[in-house]
Amino acid sequence: VQLVESGGGSVQTGGSLTLSCSVSGYSRPDLSVAWFRQAPGKEREGVARLNFGGSGRIFADDVKGRFYITDKRERNVVDLQMRGLKPTDTGLYYCAAAPPWNRPLSPSEFADWGQGTQVTVS
Repeated sequence: VQLVESGGGSVQTGGSLTLSCSVSGYSRPDLSVAWFRQAPGKEREGVARLNFGGSGRIFADDVKGRFYITDKRERNVVDLQMRGLKPTDTGLYYCAAAPPWNRPLSPSEFADWGQGTQVTVS
Protein backbone atom coordinates (compact mmCIF):
# COMPACT_ATOMS: atom_id res chain seq x y z
CA VAL A 1 0.00 0.00 0.00
CA GLN A 2 1.46 3.30 -1.03
CA LEU A 3 0.15 6.85 -1.19
CA VAL A 4 2.39 9.52 -2.67
CA GLU A 5 1.44 13.19 -2.74
CA SER A 6 2.78 15.81 -5.11
CA GLY A 7 1.97 19.31 -6.28
CA GLY A 8 2.46 21.42 -3.19
CA GLY A 9 4.11 24.81 -3.28
CA SER A 10 3.86 28.47 -2.40
CA VAL A 11 1.18 30.73 -3.87
CA GLN A 12 -0.27 34.14 -3.22
CA THR A 13 -3.71 34.71 -1.77
CA GLY A 14 -6.32 34.00 -4.40
CA GLY A 15 -4.09 31.63 -6.31
CA SER A 16 -4.62 28.02 -7.34
CA LEU A 17 -2.85 24.71 -6.88
CA THR A 18 -3.62 21.12 -7.72
CA LEU A 19 -2.37 18.36 -5.44
CA SER A 20 -2.11 14.80 -6.69
CA CYS A 21 -2.13 11.53 -4.78
CA SER A 22 -0.87 8.37 -6.43
CA VAL A 23 -2.71 5.37 -4.99
CA SER A 24 -1.25 1.88 -5.27
CA GLY A 25 -1.21 -1.52 -3.63
CA TYR A 26 -4.90 -1.95 -2.83
CA SER A 27 -6.71 -5.10 -3.83
CA ARG A 28 -10.19 -3.83 -2.99
CA PRO A 29 -11.92 -1.54 -5.51
CA ASP A 30 -14.09 0.29 -2.97
CA LEU A 31 -11.70 2.79 -1.43
CA SER A 32 -12.41 6.04 0.32
CA VAL A 33 -9.60 8.46 -0.54
CA ALA A 34 -9.35 11.74 1.31
CA TRP A 35 -7.22 14.81 1.73
CA PHE A 36 -6.40 16.17 5.16
CA ARG A 37 -4.27 19.11 6.23
CA GLN A 38 -2.41 20.14 9.31
CA ALA A 39 -1.25 23.64 10.15
CA PRO A 40 1.52 24.22 12.70
CA GLY A 41 0.20 23.84 16.22
CA LYS A 42 -3.19 22.62 15.05
CA GLU A 43 -4.87 19.26 14.74
CA ARG A 44 -5.14 17.45 11.46
CA GLU A 45 -8.43 18.26 9.76
CA GLY A 46 -10.34 16.79 6.88
CA VAL A 47 -10.55 18.71 3.61
CA ALA A 48 -12.35 16.42 1.15
CA ARG A 49 -13.14 12.76 0.49
CA LEU A 50 -14.27 10.82 -2.55
CA ASN A 51 -15.24 7.24 -3.31
CA PHE A 52 -12.39 6.13 -5.53
CA GLY A 53 -13.84 4.81 -8.77
CA GLY A 54 -17.36 5.53 -7.60
CA SER A 55 -19.56 8.50 -6.93
CA GLY A 56 -19.90 10.61 -3.83
CA ARG A 57 -17.80 13.44 -2.50
CA ILE A 58 -17.79 15.42 0.70
CA PHE A 59 -16.01 18.64 1.59
CA ALA A 60 -15.18 20.54 4.73
CA ASP A 61 -17.35 23.62 5.07
CA ASP A 62 -14.53 26.12 4.70
CA VAL A 63 -13.39 24.73 1.34
CA LYS A 64 -16.77 24.22 -0.30
CA GLY A 65 -16.96 26.11 -3.55
CA ARG A 66 -13.17 26.57 -3.66
CA PHE A 67 -11.76 23.02 -3.63
CA TYR A 68 -12.72 20.03 -5.71
CA ILE A 69 -11.63 16.40 -5.42
CA THR A 70 -11.56 14.15 -8.44
CA ASP A 71 -10.05 10.84 -9.46
CA LYS A 72 -8.41 9.45 -12.56
CA ARG A 73 -9.00 5.78 -11.94
CA GLU A 74 -7.09 4.63 -15.00
CA ARG A 75 -4.00 6.30 -13.56
CA ASN A 76 -4.78 5.55 -9.90
CA VAL A 77 -4.56 9.23 -9.05
CA VAL A 78 -6.74 11.44 -6.85
CA ASP A 79 -6.42 15.19 -7.36
CA LEU A 80 -7.35 18.03 -5.05
CA GLN A 81 -7.99 21.14 -7.11
CA MET A 82 -7.70 24.26 -4.99
CA ARG A 83 -8.59 27.79 -6.01
CA GLY A 84 -9.23 31.03 -4.19
CA LEU A 85 -6.53 30.04 -1.73
CA LYS A 86 -6.30 31.87 1.58
CA PRO A 87 -3.50 32.10 4.16
CA THR A 88 -5.66 29.90 6.40
CA ASP A 89 -5.28 27.11 3.83
CA THR A 90 -1.58 26.90 4.64
CA GLY A 91 -0.48 23.54 5.97
CA LEU A 92 0.90 20.11 5.28
CA TYR A 93 -1.58 18.28 3.08
CA TYR A 94 -1.91 14.51 3.41
CA CYS A 95 -3.59 11.93 1.26
CA ALA A 96 -5.24 9.05 3.11
CA ALA A 97 -7.13 5.94 2.08
CA ALA A 98 -9.09 3.04 3.50
CA PRO A 99 -11.88 0.74 2.40
CA PRO A 100 -14.82 0.86 2.04
CA TRP A 101 -16.57 3.78 0.36
CA ASN A 102 -18.28 6.59 2.29
CA ARG A 103 -15.94 6.83 5.23
CA PRO A 104 -16.48 9.95 7.35
CA LEU A 105 -13.95 12.72 6.91
CA SER A 106 -12.07 12.06 10.15
CA PRO A 107 -8.40 11.09 10.57
CA SER A 108 -9.32 8.12 12.76
CA GLU A 109 -11.26 6.58 9.86
CA PHE A 110 -8.20 6.21 7.63
CA ALA A 111 -5.49 3.61 8.10
CA ASP A 112 -3.06 4.52 5.34
CA TRP A 113 -1.34 7.87 4.87
CA GLY A 114 1.10 9.54 2.56
CA GLN A 115 4.05 11.63 3.70
CA GLY A 116 2.40 14.96 2.96
CA THR A 117 3.06 17.91 0.70
CA GLN A 118 3.41 21.50 1.90
CA VAL A 119 1.07 24.26 0.78
CA THR A 120 1.92 27.82 1.75
CA VAL A 121 -0.38 30.75 0.96
CA SER A 122 0.84 34.27 1.62
